[in-house]
Amino acid sequence: MFGNFIYFIIALLIYTTYQPPAQPEVPFFHALLMLLTTTAAFAALARLLFNRLEKSFDEGDIARVEDHFNSLLTRMSILAIGAFAFVIYIINLGVYLQNIRLFRAFPTLEAVFFLILFICYLSIVWASAYDLYERLNRSGTSRREYVRSNITFSIPVLLPWFFLSVMLDIITALPFQAPKDFLMSTEGQIAYFLVFLFIIAIIGPWLIQRFWGCRSLESGYARFRIEHMCTKAGIKYRDILLWPLFGGKMITAGVMGLVSRFRYIMVTPGLLRHLNPIELDAVIAHEIGHVKQKHLLFYLFFFVGYLVIAFSTLDLIIWSIIYLNASFGWFGAPGEGGAMVPILFSVAMIVIFLLYFRFVFGYFMRNFERQADIFVYQLMDSAHPLITTFKKISAGSGQSPDQPNWHHFSITERIDYLRKCETSRRWINHHNRKIRISIAVYAAVMLLIGAGGYQLHAGGTGEMISTNLFERLVLQQIGKDPENAELHLMLADIYQGTGEYGKSIRTYEKAISLAPDNARALNNLAWLHATAEEDRYFRPQKALELARQAADISRRSYILDTLAESYYINGKYDQAVEAGKEALALATEDRDYYRRQLEKFERAAQSGN
Repeated sequence: MFGNFIYFIIALLIYTTYQPPAQPEVPFFHALLMLLTTTAAFAALARLLFNRLEKSFDEGDIARVEDHFNSLLTRMSILAIGAFAFVIYIINLGVYLQNIRLFRAFPTLEAVFFLILFICYLSIVWASAYDLYERLNRSGTSRREYVRSNITFSIPVLLPWFFLSVMLDIITALPFQAPKDFLMSTEGQIAYFLVFLFIIAIIGPWLIQRFWGCRSLESGYARFRIEHMCTKAGIKYRDILLWPLFGGKMITAGVMGLVSRFRYIMVTPGLLRHLNPIELDAVIAHEIGHVKQKHLLFYLFFFVGYLVIAFSTLDLIIWSIIYLNASFGWFGAPGEGGAMVPILFSVAMIVIFLLYFRFVFGYFMRNFERQADIFVYQLMDSAHPLITTFKKISAGSGQSPDQPNWHHFSITERIDYLRKCETSRRWINHHNRKIRISIAVYAAVMLLIGAGGYQLHAGGTGEMISTNLFERLVLQQIGKDPENAELHLMLADIYQGTGEYGKSIRTYEKAISLAPDNARALNNLAWLHATAEEDRYFRPQKALELARQAADISRRSYILDTLAESYYINGKYDQAVEAGKEALALATEDRDYYRRQLEKFERAAQSGN
């Protein structure tokens, strides 16, 4: 089940790292036909493969089917990610959605649309797998309930992103510049995310239990036993809930909530039905162990740790791609191999995510589960009831007790360790010491990575490296195509950004000589002359001449803003106001900036008159 969390997060990474082209490459109806064909082919393949595996069940090869069912489910889920990536990167469906004004104003809506599409692909897998799942497990769950349970169990992993994204959309839509400027800074992004993550971590359990359809466990002997164990351990909680996971047939329990006001202890009807009272005590003792050992808080820190790694490696990945291209030309010249860059970036981020959660997060999850297992000895004399519970879980699930996964040791390994603790309690101290050392090493490594990432982003090192790599790439391409005005324009922009105004002016002039009607080259050189702080580069009349030429070619808002600024520095305030008004009227982004510019021109016009 926890694998579904990984699939959803990977889908989100694929979407968020995608950069759509400016214009559609194929007509909309062709793209729609490709989408429908992809979906139909995926559905047909899923049904074919699960039907073929089900025939092995009919032939009596049950052991083989049990071994291959989960493997096929995983492979088809990964293929669903592939189909989703195909829709994103090849069909470029997002380009057409950008033409819808509501999606442009609230980007979260577009993301939700694509995530719903991904849910549809996974639902096809689950619906195709249902018949065989039911024959293997005899759960009595309907197909609809099986698919719905998979969806509702997995969706909460996206809730933090969803609320974070919605809030960013709202802040962006508000007519206040200060919050936007703060969020554009490295410190602002870190602070906003940490505060929001903390709020979600506190109230998230309340949202999740409602999303899962949990209800309060009615008074009775089972609730009394659970309450007694919590009182014995000194654990406070909001409520004890009945968890209807997969129709309530699964034998499992859980706990969530960092603070007692929003802490919930959850048990499935299947667990209450199959366990005897002492086994129920052992399971609750295990869940209490998660709380007492502060595992839920550590999980939050580990999630932040992934973000630290992603934040720190973000630019490194981009620079690596640029460096490889500059050195070897693997991805083509600018404009030719550009589509490869976002794909490679997405692949790199997904690989980092998988490695981190498989080997770092998975390591701690497995060992935290073992630590919760041995916490039973804090509340009970023996772990034997927990051992018999594990055996019942193995028998009920139909899976081999020797099968491990990324977030749990196998049932056999867990039982073996508990038996070692039964023989000698020193194994309890041994494992607790292992956890303490592991957390200390992890914290030290994350501090080093975080400090390095902050230096790259906020310390200026990253900007310097990035600029040098871009300059190298552009110079390489100019060597291959010296008559390409766009390449000279890109190089001039780099020089202007680094304050090398002499080089920038000469390179802009070269671009203009190659393409006299290039409005952006004319505009950028005009802006440099109009705003340069050094007297030798500040040339008002030249700026106005260039800005007029650019405006005659294109009436874009940023070009008209340069024209208005050029009128302003030449004392032509009325003309500056007229150009500023037109720039504001045409602007679809950064309207606050254009409004402030216009106010500046109007004040000058009023004082001048």
